Amino acid sequence: MEIIEQLVMFGLTRQEATLYVTLLTEGELTGYEAAKKTTISRSNTYNGLAGLVEKGAAYIIEGTVTKYIPVSVEEFCNNKLRMLEDSKHKLMESLPIEKVENSGYITIQGEKNVMDKMKTMLIEAKERVYLSVSSSLVSELKEQLHELQERNIKLVLITDQKVSLEGAILHTTDKKDNRIRLIVDSKKVLTGEITSPSDTACLYSMNKNLVSIFKEMLQNEIILLSR
Repeated sequence: MEIIEQLVMFGLTRQEATLYVTLLTEGELTGYEAAKKTTISRSNTYNGLAGLVEKGAAYIIEGTVTKYIPVSVEEFCNNKLRMLEDSKHKLMESLPIEKVENSGYITIQGEKNVMDKMKTMLIEAKERVYLSVSSSLVSELKEQLHELQERNIKLVLITDQKVSLEGAILHTTDKKDNRIRLIVDSKKVLTGEITSPSDTACLYSMNKNLVSIFKEMLQNEIILLSR
């Protein structure tokens, strides 16, 4: 099911994704054979196969009997990513210029949305990052944290285990929880706790007073951990 959900993220319907996985497993198939192996009705199978061809996930082999052959996963995904990147540039050129972020308090709901916001904040960092999270979250953010090191961004990290991040200022704590405290460039703060995929909520703000309060809290915690 996880594979199907991942393929859905690349624009396939669940039936199309099921047929695509079947083609990858079995090789070239007729519509009749694909319907038999997936137990999808024949009419839905032919619609799904046509969808795969239209979306660039399968090719048609012409012959006495029409067969379908899958495009490799790498080729299909790369083509889709290129298309999305092109669409992104066109949107950025066409849509109105974004207004400067306000200094209010914004609630970000859902674990995925919170993780996406954290990654975006790390990617946009220009000078320094203060981050206090569990070691499991550090693992999920490893790519963005390593990229900070490559850009020579100062990183101060508080977590419950020693981690390998060359150049980072690391402080370990005995407390194991799912709290998130992230300050970027002394301008942006994200704070909250990951509870469950749907119930998770964090507060994001560019309010100077709130940023200062959380920065002071983290600095005090660092002082205590250093003793």
